[in-house]
Amino acid sequence: MTTSFNFNLGRGSVVTGKWRGACYRVERLLGEGANGKVYLVQRDKAWYALKVGADAVDLQSEINVLQSLDLQKRTKRPDVEPFLVDVDDVVLEAGRELPFYVMRYVRGATLSGFLAKEGTEWFPLALYNLLRKLGDLHEAGWAFGDLKVENILVAEYGRVELVDYGGLTGFGKGVRQFTEIYDRGYWNAGTRTADAGYDLFSFAVLCIQLHDSKRLQLLPHQLLPQNRSPEELLRLAQNNPELRPFVGWLSRALTGGFADAREAAASWQRLVTRSDTHKSAQPVPAWVKGLFLLSAGVAASAAVWLWLE
Repeated sequence: MTTSFNFNLGRGSVVTGKWRGACYRVERLLGEGANGKVYLVQRDKAWYALKVGADAVDLQSEINVLQSLDLQKRTKRPDVEPFLVDVDDVVLEAGRELPFYVMRYVRGATLSGFLAKEGTEWFPLALYNLLRKLGDLHEAGWAFGDLKVENILVAEYGRVELVDYGGLTGFGKGVRQFTEIYDRGYWNAGTRTADAGYDLFSFAVLCIQLHDSKRLQLLPHQLLPQNRSPEELLRLAQNNPELRPFVGWLSRALTGGFADAREAAASWQRLVTRSDTHKSAQPVPAWVKGLFLLSAGVAASAAVWLWLE
């Protein structure tokens, strides 16, 4: 479960790297967890996400993973922009030093905010892009861990970025950070051992939250702890017209039916582009289905990477 550490940077504060000397002006807090806080910062008119950590060793493990993911992606696509921008320490007024790293930032809205502004027709595409992000992690042997609305930003065309990697956990180890409502163990649906299924369970809960947040938040209080189960979550989905077409997919995600996020994404794509998927819900616009079909046929083209990055 996540908690915060006692450290704050106000708007207008400047973080200056001790070793590399780069300066970042703080705009606002983006999020926080047990091992650090993430701020929106600006440098040379460009925006970044800067994470200040409570423990150098703990933060270094995140940095190592991000460097590994950058290397993996650039091996496939040399022209891709690196995710990790800077790594350094900041010296506070009292002489205390804290480590930080700087990430690429997608200037967008939270997932729920994006859908409220742009419309729920973007739900299938934005969530598909999220599955692809998780797929990158799973291929490298990592679970994201603390998947929740606050850790996901969505920009134009449904582009998705994960903003706090504090919960990253190697497969086979105990999940480092989690939020109860998204947690597989909390719902008696499995262990807290990191694997692809842990993230996909959280993803399914996220889908339900986006469509029925109030009932989801109330549900645990209506059940004894031993009665929490995936079946209770599925009942919420079945009672929601927008989620009803996804119930079969959600059932597989909640019960460990997918090997990893790549398999889950392929199944999601087939579901959305099927002609009969949305007979009982708002139809998916033709342009959304077109993007899915493009991704299946010409995934290497620049156009597809623009729309489905």
